Amino acid sequence: MTYMRNEPEDIGDYELEERQALRRVAGLSTELTDITEVEYRQLRLERVVLVGVWTSGTAFDAENSLQELKLLAETAGSEVLEGLIQRRDKPDSATYIGSGKATELRDIVSTSGADTVICDGELTPGQLRQLEEIVKVKVIDRTALILDIFAQHAKSREGKAQVELAQLQYLLPRLRGWGGNLSRQVGGRAAGGVGIGGRGPGETKIELDRRRIRERMAKLRRQIKEMYTSRETKRHRRQSREVPAVAIAGYTNAGKSSLLNRLTGAGVLVEDALFATLDPTVRRARTPEGRLFTLADTVGFVRHLPHQLVEAFRSTLEEVGDADLILHVVDGSHPDPESQLAAVREVFSEISGVRDVPEIVVVNKADAADPVVLARLTMRERHSIVVSARTGSGIPELMALIERELPRLDHEVHMLVPYDRGDLIARAHQEGEVLSVDHTGDGTILHARVLPSLFHELDRVAKPVETV
Repeated sequence: MTYMRNEPEDIGDYELEERQALRRVAGLSTELTDITEVEYRQLRLERVVLVGVWTSGTAFDAENSLQELKLLAETAGSEVLEGLIQRRDKPDSATYIGSGKATELRDIVSTSGADTVICDGELTPGQLRQLEEIVKVKVIDRTALILDIFAQHAKSREGKAQVELAQLQYLLPRLRGWGGNLSRQVGGRAAGGVGIGGRGPGETKIELDRRRIRERMAKLRRQIKEMYTSRETKRHRRQSREVPAVAIAGYTNAGKSSLLNRLTGAGVLVEDALFATLDPTVRRARTPEGRLFTLADTVGFVRHLPHQLVEAFRSTLEEVGDADLILHVVDGSHPDPESQLAAVREVFSEISGVRDVPEIVVVNKADAADPVVLARLTMRERHSIVVSARTGSGIPELMALIERELPRLDHEVHMLVPYDRGDLIARAHQEGEVLSVDHTGDGTILHARVLPSLFHELDRVAKPVETV
């Protein structure tokens, strides 16, 4: 039975057999528009069948989740042949979809010529192994797919180390021993050496692999900790200068990098793909009144973001917790933007300090969004603004809102600054809000609003100017 959007969403309207059947999701086949690429792409791409288990929510929610899995698979470089959903109370503990449906899946895989099955969930090692034994092709889950995409897109040394650590954490309980991998490692003469006698059976090959993985994980954690120290030093330098920090966070492909480029001209990679940029980027920007602040673009989030990635990228995600303001970017043209907001806030709950940071919900892609959806979002999210990073619509209003939400400059000064301390005048222009500057024979009269650190420095070397 072909699953269509206009069917009733109430599962009670389905016959029992239809409720439990594997149903195809329309529109999940990757179509090639250029026939000259067919031969090349068949050699290059994995041919995959997607499988999801619908346990709760509406049929639309289940279809939307599989649509996102399709985008993830194509981002990883796969060609999607089929998309299947099964309605169950909970995933089968042995094969994820049940032994009977696994047999049906094997026939579909054989007919379509697929070489990989991707499951829309995190499977246990036992589920992966037993499902592979039935369908006779490689089986991976959503977590492995996301980890693979992160591995492809990580560019910096820190990003590569974080992704490798997450992959090893995922791999460790899923190591398998076949054939020689279960044989004992022996020493002495039993191993052909010249040692004193045979020392008996040693650790198995799989135990040796696990030990090597643990050693590699420990080394990566040390490297990430060292890189975290460097990141902390840079962050502390910005904080010591009391430059306000704004973090851009949100769902993957919501337009965070486009927004950063629009606000700062940073030139960060922009691509219509999931997780196009992983490495955080920090750039300087100014408010309409000339006040300096920093903008940090963070890694994108997704539903059911693997906990291994949250743990590995914790040092990067702490940029959000240390910010003075969060721009929470959401794709206004997405079919279900509310679920994107919920998924990001779920990750926020795992990062210390984020709950206390003010948040502005930036509804992006207004040029491609349904006005009804935009109205619904702005009514639900009271502290929100609608923009288009592509066209620039709403950007001036966003900058004005950032100006109002940043920590206030709580010291107003009217002082005569000696000419040999021009560095203080420069700092006032960079870090504060200069109201007026007047050059006299004795020095520069500065009237400005400044942060406490600059105020104390001015108070030490400058003289107050009497105002009438």
